[in-house]
Amino acid sequence: MGATALHNKSPTLGYPEHDDPAYRKCQELKMERWIQMHYQIKQREQALAIAQHRELFYWLSGFYLSAFYGCASYYQRVKRASALAPLLPLTFVMGYYTDWAYGSKLHRIQAEANIIMEHEPELLHWPGGLPTVAGIDEARVEIQMEKKMHPHHM
Repeated sequence: MGATALHNKSPTLGYPEHDDPAYRKCQELKMERWIQMHYQIKQREQALAIAQHRELFYWLSGFYLSAFYGCASYYQRVKRASALAPLLPLTFVMGYYTDWAYGSKLHRIQAEANIIMEHEPELLHWPGGLPTVAGIDEARVEIQMEKKMHPHHM
């Protein structure tokens, strides 16, 4: 009976007042935790992308060294500079992936993203605007109806 009496203190039938400081503190804590969780998820995704670029860099390095050895040995036989021509584009590719994997490319990308967010926010608008609750519910109902009408397609 004591717990029921506590819940009925609020005029909104059991829900806490929105101007209640404890409720606000709880909501702020939930929001901070949500933001922190998503930030950590993005950090992990970014770390994974960097690790993938480093792995690709290792494979490309092996290919580049093999191509370098092959071109150098061919150059020794024919003594023509054109034998080294394949190394030119490969050197650019290796430079790009070296910068991605171990250089400052990520910092430059982040700096450019900050400039875009600050000076060109119109580029960041989603086509069709932000999703609405009504639009999400409508799509959910359409999918449910499609499942009922065509269960063999899902």
